[in-house]
Amino acid sequence: MGEHRIPVAHQFDDSVQQRSAATLGMWIFLATEVLFFGGMVLAYAVYRVLNPEAFARASRVQNILLGGINTAVLLTSSCTMALAVHAAQHGQRRRSVICLLSTMFLGLAFLVIKGVEYAEKLHEHLVPGIDFRYAGADAGAAQLYFILYFLLTGFHALHLTIGIGLLAVLAVRSALGYFSAEYSNPVEVAGLYWHFVDIVWIFLYPLIYLIQAYR
Repeated sequence: MGEHRIPVAHQFDDSVQQRSAATLGMWIFLATEVLFFGGMVLAYAVYRVLNPEAFARASRVQNILLGGINTAVLLTSSCTMALAVHAAQHGQRRRSVICLLSTMFLGLAFLVIKGVEYAEKLHEHLVPGIDFRYAGADAGAAQLYFILYFLLTGFHALHLTIGIGLLAVLAVRSALGYFSAEYSNPVEVAGLYWHFVDIVWIFLYPLIYLIQAYR
């Protein structure tokens, strides 16, 4: 199948301007996402300072091994995403599709592992709510820790799910020849989004899982 030529949208003078606008738009979007996650991280940091011992004790139930595996999974997915962008920029359709699918698979693996962690919390009655049970001291502060844990990791998982859906669309379009060495900007922009989601996790992992290491 021959490559599909993508016309320049009417509001742009040429493809260069269109590409620049798309890239700038993604950077602006990511800036708003920094504010979104930054607000929650700030709340977490404030309450951690106010309840250092309670947060440290509550963090001891976290599965550091699974969290570490998920960190490695996402770092690997950043590598495959970078390879997908490189392949798209050089018109290597098959390699681009393979790398996009690999990135999707790694993203799904992350979600499965995170689901296992959530199931553990549910089984141990550590999901905030009427059935929350915590044997240690400062149960109220511990419940606050888990509220922030589920908010931060839940929204991160939601963003990752959106990214997986986006990559699925790009993989199909790439297989159909919509992208070429002259037109690969959608894959590049998706790469920026995916790397951002990975970077967010790089901050969340030590904040949430490794408190006990410093107590």
